[in-house]
Amino acid sequence: MADPSSCAHCNIYEILDWTESGHRDEILAVLSRLESKGKGFVQPQQLVAEFEAIPEAFGEVSKNIQEAVVLSPYLALALRPRPGVWEHIRINTKTLEVEELPVAEYLKMKEELVDASANGGFVLELDFEPFNASVPKPTLSKSIGKGVEFLNRHLSAKLFTEPESMQPELLEFLRLHTHDGKNLMLNDNIEDVDALQHVLEVEKYLSSLAPKTPYEAFEHKLQDLGLERGWGNNAERVLETIKLLLDLLEAPDACNFEKFISKIPLVFNVVIMSPHGYFAQDNVLGYPDTGGQVVYILDQVRALENEMLKRIKEQGLDITPRILIVTRLLPDAVGTTCGQRLERVYGTEYSDIIRVPFRTEKGIVRRWISRFEVWPYLETYTEDVATELLKEFQGKPDLIVGNYSDGNIVASLLAHKFDVTQCTIAHALEKTKYPDSDLYWKKLEDKYHFSCQFTADLIAMNQTDFIITSTFQEIAGNKDTVGQYETHIAFTMPGLYRVVNGIDCFDPKFNIVSPGADMDIYFPYTEKERRLTSFHPEIEELIYSQVENKEHLCVLNDRNKPIIFTMARLDRVKNITGLVEWYGKNAKLRELVNLVVVAGDRRKESKDNEEKAEMKKMYELIDTYKLNGQFRWISSQMNRVRNGELYRYIADTKGAFVQPAVYEAFGLTVVESMTCGLPTFATCKGGPAEIIVNGKSGYHIDPYHGDKAAEILVDFFQKCKVDPSHWDNISQGGLKRIEEKYTWQIYSERLLTLTGVYGFLKHVSNLDEKRRYIEMLYALRYKKSVESVPLAEEE
Repeated sequence: MADPSSCAHCNIYEILDWTESGHRDEILAVLSRLESKGKGFVQPQQLVAEFEAIPEAFGEVSKNIQEAVVLSPYLALALRPRPGVWEHIRINTKTLEVEELPVAEYLKMKEELVDASANGGFVLELDFEPFNASVPKPTLSKSIGKGVEFLNRHLSAKLFTEPESMQPELLEFLRLHTHDGKNLMLNDNIEDVDALQHVLEVEKYLSSLAPKTPYEAFEHKLQDLGLERGWGNNAERVLETIKLLLDLLEAPDACNFEKFISKIPLVFNVVIMSPHGYFAQDNVLGYPDTGGQVVYILDQVRALENEMLKRIKEQGLDITPRILIVTRLLPDAVGTTCGQRLERVYGTEYSDIIRVPFRTEKGIVRRWISRFEVWPYLETYTEDVATELLKEFQGKPDLIVGNYSDGNIVASLLAHKFDVTQCTIAHALEKTKYPDSDLYWKKLEDKYHFSCQFTADLIAMNQTDFIITSTFQEIAGNKDTVGQYETHIAFTMPGLYRVVNGIDCFDPKFNIVSPGADMDIYFPYTEKERRLTSFHPEIEELIYSQVENKEHLCVLNDRNKPIIFTMARLDRVKNITGLVEWYGKNAKLRELVNLVVVAGDRRKESKDNEEKAEMKKMYELIDTYKLNGQFRWISSQMNRVRNGELYRYIADTKGAFVQPAVYEAFGLTVVESMTCGLPTFATCKGGPAEIIVNGKSGYHIDPYHGDKAAEILVDFFQKCKVDPSHWDNISQGGLKRIEEKYTWQIYSERLLTLTGVYGFLKHVSNLDEKRRYIEMLYALRYKKSVESVPLAEEE
């Protein structure tokens, strides 16, 4: 057998066979040591350390180990040779026999360690793979998150190879689209594909017209032929759309397929679901469960309305679009507009926030409820939302976009009810944030109710037509880190169910569409004529005032030092207290810079247990490291416009922004700070690792190695002290990166195009069996879990 160290793609089992034959005694010694510790889990780092003395080939395999289970006489390994691809093997520690292990058997071994009684009798196994077998998928990891590109090739190829079935499907898809009872694109004069192709010969007539001839000048001629409004607003645009369709019918290709689908008038009424938290436009950021998702949706809606208006105009239609952000109405609105039923979104004409209350048999629920406790209310809430939507739209929506777990399960129920296209945006899947929260769900159930949330996530990600993520890492991580969705490929919740195939990272429903920052609020600090200097006295008061109160605690003695700045919710995952501890421990960093933290709200008593715990820890850190004089803790700031200037003010000090989260799905504050020209240091765990090109447009820091992160900051500020141009180079690198990749205009164009492509895929697919499977999971498992969640007590 060839030396596997010289072969990058050698089979794992061949490598194991090779190492066994040459190093049997060493391997037996390692396995004996592991087994002697008794049954249990072995950390991958421990295995790597154990195998250091074994030849390089085996060492390479050990780097792919994500989990290891010792259950005498076996050692079972979960291997991840590349993102999205998993293998499971079992090694007999006595005989060194190696066998491939079905995922169900591997999960069963994990269950045995956690709850041996869970394996008695029948165990519910969930497997979604059979329902996706008919959908082709890419095979290369680099294709993950590029689903629409793959589908464009697949669907255009089917149009070419199966014209007898696919062309009538395309014709029927065009026929479906009406608005207020009026046909769009086609009327009844076109009965079949032959008739359509004959009518499309009108291109010769259109070519004779001046390009900007308005549609009204030839509308009646086209209508007599069978063509209705929607092809374009002038002769040039109508001709372009007709030529695209002719190409699709004669010689289809992926590019023309997407272009034509994007020109079809499909989307006029959009629903954006986001039930939890305090969803409003003012005075809410920093409230429990209220942060980046609110900002994301408001910016998304403004960009989406602009793109919808642009497309409707270019399609030659006189239709008013409508976007509704659906959230929860809170009678106890605590000084916000969350008790107001309808609220126009700033900067829009046709977009509103509509609030629907949670209710029980006892009436409307008045107070805020944690996102972990909303589950008992959502089914009734969905019915109430459906009633409101029918009233507001005078019909059903064209697209429903879910956000986070609660918004996605409601979106799934609504899309099922209305039979419309569904888009899922997770923002953050909690399973990733809380390690082993699937295995030990019973210990966490009273506090987090993960049996409901993880099941809701499975239902939504499998029912939805397409999934938008902000980064590749959100789907499939990187070579060292497992992605959020990837953790749902296979897992077990002992005593509840076993998931042998929950999602496939290679599923073409995944699409990376990154958001941007609102360019009216976040712009470079160098644009002096746009700077909001009227806010500077307030900002100076926040940062430098010698007064300590509930809004700002501790003072800064040296105003000449640059400022390290961070702003986030005060919870465990955001890791703000972690940053404060790194700073407190590093004398050199404290000598170079001040630290300013905007997090939590000390002006009122928190109802969030995590926030309360983090506040207690913050007070302890201030005392332990005697931070007063170099540190400022500011309560959450809810004025987004002023916050934009706050980033720029920090840039004026030649400071930096730090985002130290344990895990961050995307990192909107990272984009905001970079858009303002502020050098940014952000977690390497999650999306920020893709936003920032390390050393060029910012820096990656590891939240699990705080001492090293602090040294990276020290090194940066020391270099800047010697060479001020170093700060400028990183600032400019960040601005360039944002301009290239992270804008809301690109986002909104892609969202509407995806809606068209996946709408067509839905039209040509038979999803009945998968739908029934999901209905059973919802009715027989999800609802049962929800019944165990107590209703919140009203004060």
